[in-house]
Amino acid sequence: MTRGVRVAAAGAALAVAAVVLQGSLADASPGPSGPGEGGGQVLEFDVQFSPFNLTDLGDPGPTPGDPIVFNDVLLVDGTPVGHEVGSCVVVDVAGPLASCTAVITLDAGGTIAYSLENAPPPRKVLAVTGGSGPFRGVDGDGLLVENGDGTGVLTLYLDDDD
Repeated sequence: MTRGVRVAAAGAALAVAAVVLQGSLADASPGPSGPGEGGGQVLEFDVQFSPFNLTDLGDPGPTPGDPIVFNDVLLVDGTPVGHEVGSCVVVDVAGPLASCTAVITLDAGGTIAYSLENAPPPRKVLAVTGGSGPFRGVDGDGLLVENGDGTGVLTLYLDDDD
């Protein structure tokens, strides 16, 4: 691989990684619909992001269709309470833009599924699409704010319509 191609591939990889790993708490604010809307509960977790993991399927570097997978640790007051696993599909490298789905598994029991469009800035709005166990029948939305240092804050605003 020529030096120019390696530099271009590394630059594209960094651009997609920036979607996952950059951010600032200064952008944090209440969720898209706000706490308490629909009479649900608010869950907040500190997130320790897993290393960037892109599977390069096409041309060197991120290209549309390449998957990104993650397994992040969720913490409350510094104590691990579960994890979130998921995958993103690169849609547009120039944006950069990816479509992501994930499942949160809590050590105390239950899962919560969500999806999001992963793009700059570091503040990401997500849609809660369901759950199991004590979270069966939930929906809602959430906010993920990336701190830029491999950590972030995930806040879920859950509605229980059962």
